[in-house]
Order: sequence, then C-alpha cells, then structure tokens
Amino acid sequence: MAHPVVELTSEASWNLIEDKFSPYGKETLAKLVAFLQDEILPAVKLAHAQIPKDPVQRWKTVVPVIEELKVKARKLGLWNLFLSKAHYPEHGVPLSNVEYAVMAEILGRGGHMASEAVNCSAPDTGNMEVLARYGSPEQQQKWLIPLLNGEIRSSFSMTERFVSSSDARNIRTSIKREGDEIVINGHKWWISGAGDPRTKLHLVMGKSDPENSNKYRQQSVVIVPADAPGVKVIRPMEVFGYDDAPEGHCEVIYDNVRVPLSNLVLGWGRGFEIIQGRLGPGRIHHCMRSIGAASAALDLMISRVTNPTRKTFDKYLYEHGTVIADIAKSRAEIESSRLLVLSAALQIDKYKAKGALKEIGIAKFVVPAMACGVVDRAMQAYGAEGLSQDQELASMFAQLRTLRLADGPDAVHIQQVGQRELKRAPALAKRAAELEKREAAVLQKAGIKSHL
Repeated sequence: MAHPVVELTSEASWNLIEDKFSPYGKETLAKLVAFLQDEILPAVKLAHAQIPKDPVQRWKTVVPVIEELKVKARKLGLWNLFLSKAHYPEHGVPLSNVEYAVMAEILGRGGHMASEAVNCSAPDTGNMEVLARYGSPEQQQKWLIPLLNGEIRSSFSMTERFVSSSDARNIRTSIKREGDEIVINGHKWWISGAGDPRTKLHLVMGKSDPENSNKYRQQSVVIVPADAPGVKVIRPMEVFGYDDAPEGHCEVIYDNVRVPLSNLVLGWGRGFEIIQGRLGPGRIHHCMRSIGAASAALDLMISRVTNPTRKTFDKYLYEHGTVIADIAKSRAEIESSRLLVLSAALQIDKYKAKGALKEIGIAKFVVPAMACGVVDRAMQAYGAEGLSQDQELASMFAQLRTLRLADGPDAVHIQQVGQRELKRAPALAKRAAELEKREAAVLQKAGIKSHL
C-alpha cells in the first residue's frame, strides 16, 4: 500500500527517498498528511475570518483556531519537526533534513498557518536553531524553551532601511558595550513577526567593531526583549497590499536600547557565523514549502480548467493547447525543483549547511521563481478571479515573490553559485590538457596527423 504522501507529491520522488525515512519518519509523515487534510485545510478560511479588519485590533489578535490546532498537533507529536536531533541532541526530534523537507512541502499546501500550527514557522525556526546552536544555557532557558513550547514568538532583525542590506556588511545598526550593558541604536525594516503580540524577543544584528580589518568580524548578534525601552515598532510594511497581520513585517527603530551583557549571542564579532548557520537549513524549509504551495496552485488550476461550467470560444478550458502546455510545464518544474531541494537536504544531513552551499544556493534562486511561475499560470487560468480575494492565489503569489528577496536577492545567490563554478576552471583546464595528450597519442598510433 502506497504511503499517503504520494497523493500530495509524486510516486517517483517518494520511491527515490523512501529508504531514507525511518519508521518514525514514515509514521510522522502519514500523521502530518492526515492532519493537513482533516484539520488544517478546513480551518484556513476560519483563520482568515478571525483576524479583525480593524487596523488596531488586527495587531492585538491571537487567532483562536490556530491555537486550537497547536494543541491538537502537539498531542499528535507533530511539533518542532524542523529541529533535527542529529544536529541538536538535547532539543531536537529524530528526523533528518530529508525527512523534514518532505514534511515542509506538505505544510506548504496550508500556507503560513500550517507551519505555525506545528511550531515550524519562520522566523521562529531559524531563531530556535540559533539559540539551540549558539545560545548560552541561560539564554536557552529564558528564550529557547518558551519558543520550543510555542508559548512565545520572535523576530530576526537584520534588514535595514536606507541601506543596501543584500550585502550584510553594509549594516549600520550600532551595538556597543558600555560597562555591563550593550547599547543598540539602529533603524530596521521588514522585520517579520515584530507586530505579533506574542513576540517577546528580537535577535538583532549590528556592527560592534566597525574598524575591524576583517569585514566579516565587524558584526554581532544580541537578544533584545521586544518590550525593552527604546524598541519602537513604527509601522507594518505591506507586500502588494498584504500586511500579514498579526505577525507582520515591520519597520523598527532601536533608540538607545540597553540590554545586559549576557544577551550577546556566541561572542563579539560572530554575527556572520551565526547568520550563515541560521540561513542554510531555513532556506531549504522555505524552498520545500514553496514547492507545496506550487503544487496546491497546480491542483487549483486543474480543478478550474476541468470545471464543466467554464467554456471559452466553444471549448472547455482544458481543450485549449496553451492551457495544457501550462499544466505540463508546471508539473515538470515542480518535479525537478523537488529533486533539487531533496539533494540539498541530503547534503545538509551528510555535511551540514556549510557542506551544501552549492545546492542551497541553487535552490534559493530556482525554487521561488519556479513557484511564482506556477502560481502565475494558475491565476491566468482563473482570469480576474485569480487576482482577487475570492481565491488564495494572489496572496500565495505575494508570499512567494517575497522569497526572491528575503535573505538575499536572486542575483546574489546566482553570483555566488557562478563564482563557485568558476573555481573549477583550473581543474577543467588540466583535464582538457590530459585528454588532448591522449587524443594525440591515439591519432599517432593510428597514423593520422592531428590538425590541432
């Protein structure tokens, strides 16, 4: 009997990785598929309805149905699935990155609320990994444990207004030591989660040693309580008109904020080390969720074009050649992207994130663009309705388009992957020279004169 995940992914990809799954992984995946279909998807519209339209109240709301889903998920053991025991023995669950990658795809079908329901939503996932990997025992007890329990939420504060933040060396937020305190001054924006009433901490990255000759040792990361004096949430930013309340992506000013010296994470000048460790696995999570979203969009497209009430120019929509081609392209792109990300997840399992930089980098610029294209085709099939609030496609597109900028624009990842490829040039030249010698020897032995 086929595993229930096959219905939502593909038989071929499952056959490729089934032997990578432990019995626990298979059982957990099956429970997650059922939880998505039986509990999460039926509650999506209710969750949206429970967020007030009032511009003040929507930022003070904890969505009741999501809290109910969290209780159910935890009872089922569907909790903190992203945190692998192999990397975090004290806090993790016995799942590999490959196993969680498939689960993240399933969660991607339910939008942001699906991940939140099982305590696997950004930015908390990355922040929990930072605290689990780099946090002191005191920091873990105060901040990590409540995050793992789903009692609080968090923000990661890096991107800055008036600064080209795609190059993190440009960050200007000041982090200075004054006696037993750290003083933070800076102007950030697009800080996810900063609007949430449950958010209790910001992990803030800034410059602590701007004169250091090593530009990658100038930055540090510090824990800032969300209610610390001087933390000012200015406004929620909107993505194509969506404010993503109650979490939001906010503009935040840190005005002479003071925190204890013990709030420094890992050590002075370790900021880049921290964000590199944070961003690797997290982007794979985003990529797999994006594949799930793209798969859901393709399902919607197929349902639309096969609706017998929908005809244009005396043909059903699915009888038009362009529609069929769009469906085929979408399926091909989803399948190839899934294999790309699974290979990255496998590399992370074997060599950790640093050993999978090439695969992670490729996935970062390939997958979100792919998903945007699939959703765009689905919107086209729906016509004007596909752009409206009556369908989830427009919101889905806005979230996916954001990923092509989040944690670095496509161009940065493309540049890094291209530079990595160029490092192969000396080895390729050596191989070509050796081949040329062997070719010359073969030609000479055959009595044929080479014209090269």
